[in-house]
Amino acid sequence: MKAIRVHQPGGLEAMVLEELPIPTPGEGEALVRLQAIGVNYIDTYKRSGLYRVPTPFTLGEEGAGVVEAVGPGVEEVRPGEKVVYCNVQGSYAEYALVAADKLVRVPEGLEAKQAVAGMLQGMTAHYLVHSTYPLRAGETCLIHAGAGGVGLLLIQMAKRLGATVIATASTEEKRALAREAGADHTLPYEGFDQRVREITEGRGVDVVYDGVGQATWEGSLNSLRIRGMLALYGQSSGPVLPFNPQVLNQKGGLYLTRPSLWHYTQTRQELLWRAGDVLRWIQEGSLKVRIGAEFPLEQAALAHRALQGRQTTGKVLLLP
Repeated sequence: MKAIRVHQPGGLEAMVLEELPIPTPGEGEALVRLQAIGVNYIDTYKRSGLYRVPTPFTLGEEGAGVVEAVGPGVEEVRPGEKVVYCNVQGSYAEYALVAADKLVRVPEGLEAKQAVAGMLQGMTAHYLVHSTYPLRAGETCLIHAGAGGVGLLLIQMAKRLGATVIATASTEEKRALAREAGADHTLPYEGFDQRVREITEGRGVDVVYDGVGQATWEGSLNSLRIRGMLALYGQSSGPVLPFNPQVLNQKGGLYLTRPSLWHYTQTRQELLWRAGDVLRWIQEGSLKVRIGAEFPLEQAALAHRALQGRQTTGKVLLLP
């Protein structure tokens, strides 16, 4: 089978297309023939070495396809079933071995592309608005990268809960996509914290959902109300530099959290709750997933270049 491997962390050249044997599922595992693969910023962090992974390794954490075979003791899925998963290393390949308890059945009528496009980023949006800072009707949130894969889903989920949404994006074209998703206000990044204060009549927002990191960090803190929360769930512009926690006191007794999806899918029950909501909403049409770009598996480097160059909107996929 073909797979994209990293032997030494680095730039785009670190990704090498290799031929590997098709693996055999062991105890509690399933072999999945992949039909669609999700590309996420965490893949670029691992490729570059920002997040350390023992080498060599196969890139990717998110895929959808058909169960080809199962190992001993597997009861969650059967061969022939369509499944989707995330947070499992090794999806940039034609086949993947996945712990069966990490697999979620794809609802009837939902394509693999749609399922994988909504899985990791949809569950990320889900935990942010339902658990990290549970939004309530009448509250106001600021969502950065509003035209990105997570951003577009966050906007829709925040509106489902009755919140007012302010979204940022780098171009007018991207801001239009955020408005189509339901954002009440859309802003460029330049001076966004001042505009947020104007929109909220000086109060600030209840929560900022920030996947950008270094470039938006200070403005995000400046946008919050007293005792507001900054949920820093990503760092597409680079990691936040070390800071004095006294800053949180000076800016209003703020809360800061740096969550990841792994923290919010600790049990299979929690995984099925979040994935079940997301996939059901997509299937019924109440949650719109935008697939912004598709690349053949062999062109994974181009997918990373487009993602990091802010040339994409919505979800980026690889097709084996």
